[in-house]
Amino acid sequence: MKAVILSAGLGTRMQSEFPGIPKVMLPIDGKPILEHHVRNLKKFGFDEFYINLHYFPEVIKNYFGDGKKWGVEIIYSFEPEILGTSGALVNFKKYLTQTFVVLYGDVYTTLDFQKFLGFHKRKKSKATLLVHTTDHSEDSDLVKIDEEGKIIKLYLKPHPKPATDTSLSSAAIYILEPEILKFLPTETPSDFMRDLFQRLLKKKIEMYGYQSEEFTKDVGTPERYETVKRVYEGI
Repeated sequence: MKAVILSAGLGTRMQSEFPGIPKVMLPIDGKPILEHHVRNLKKFGFDEFYINLHYFPEVIKNYFGDGKKWGVEIIYSFEPEILGTSGALVNFKKYLTQTFVVLYGDVYTTLDFQKFLGFHKRKKSKATLLVHTTDHSEDSDLVKIDEEGKIIKLYLKPHPKPATDTSLSSAAIYILEPEILKFLPTETPSDFMRDLFQRLLKKKIEMYGYQSEEFTKDVGTPERYETVKRVYEGI
């Protein structure tokens, strides 16, 4: 099975504490968060990884190499200019010929991917987003679903007016079918929520929201990073 792990982010807010280290290489219990992703996903049958690079790419490549140390295959794409979250798929299109997962590399999760994939298959979804309730809707991308879990509207941050019909936000983990790649914007940078998923909604391509409260949190700020470390230590 195939997984794309988005790893090109600058991690600007973390540079004072970890200068010259990509966000995905921030340590949790002595291992980079990216290594936790690889090890965890391998347990669920993922053995092909596609990782985009931009900021200090050699730090990541020198650590992971071709992935054989972990019993997986890793293929990299270097982006001289960041292509955006969905734009990152452009360089991997020829490899993504079956159902694949997209994971933001700076998001730590305890998600059961087997259940996530099962939901995606049962719904015959073309794109399934992990969603969860949020207590900070003002700075979150919000997702409205119907009683079957089908996505019927997206509210993109920032919100001029508060959304009153949903408290679900995107948790930045997706399961996608290769058919959706033909809808990727030709212009880059492009973003999943702002560009690709909005386009799929307009085309009436069926997308679903998989609701789970399993721990999923980004490490983009020192405070969130400390929260993730505490949760990991308590598992």
